[in-house]
Amino acid sequence: QVQLVESGGGLVQAGGSLRLSCVASTSAQDIRTMAWYRQAPGKERELVASISTNGTTKYRDSVKGRFTISMDNAKKTANLQMNSVKPEDTAIYTCYARAGWVKYEFDYWGPGTQVTVSS
Repeated sequence: QVQLVESGGGLVQAGGSLRLSCVASTSAQDIRTMAWYRQAPGKERELVASISTNGTTKYRDSVKGRFTISMDNAKKTANLQMNSVKPEDTAIYTCYARAGWVKYEFDYWGPGTQVTVSS
């Protein structure tokens, strides 16, 4: 089983910084990819950033240059450093992980954490 524990959400002023962390707990599966998604009120869920175990990263255009995703393979932890935040970054942020064995893969989702950016 894989469980994702999120932390770091909260209220921050525009232009400030925030760091989200996601810890994956598993003793029987290997982590392949970890990512952060977000969903704002009235909008569809969207990918913010992802990172694979080989270090490959992807970002949506609106956060490039402001957000940075990193991963500690040994600790199975993904961090999202959010700098120069904007009110439009306000959303529920949810951690995602893909894990499994050589021929099997499973998707896991965290409970979500609120990020609110005030103007």
